Amino acid sequence: MSRQIINTEHAPAAIGPYSQAVRVGNVVYFSGQIPLDPATGNVVEGDITAQARRAFDNLKAVAEAAGGSLEQIVRCGLFLTDLGQFAQVNAVMQEYFSAPYPARSTIEVSGLPKGVLFEVEATMVLE
Repeated sequence: MSRQIINTEHAPAAIGPYSQAVRVGNVVYFSGQIPLDPATGNVVEGDITAQARRAFDNLKAVAEAAGGSLEQIVRCGLFLTDLGQFAQVNAVMQEYFSAPYPARSTIEVSGLPKGVLFEVEATMVLE
């Protein structure tokens, strides 16, 4: 198995022992993206909407670094600290994806790195 590590300065650097994404064949597996500003490494200010936009921007940057786009993402995992904010996250996701939408799971968690409200992970298939 040949693995290609994906890394871009247009998304936050890994804050642990992992890669932003790994490509195996034509499949790219993304690590979770949280709402960190890649220029500063700080959590973006604002509500769940602002945090979701930054996390999706980070995901988009890694997808592009892997030679793809959000249109090629086949699955997303969404993690929220409050499912009561699901409608706001869903609205933001519709800004980044269009039909046919990727498969998705949405999970409420008790906490996320750096105290953020939202995290997204994904799988992309390159053609």
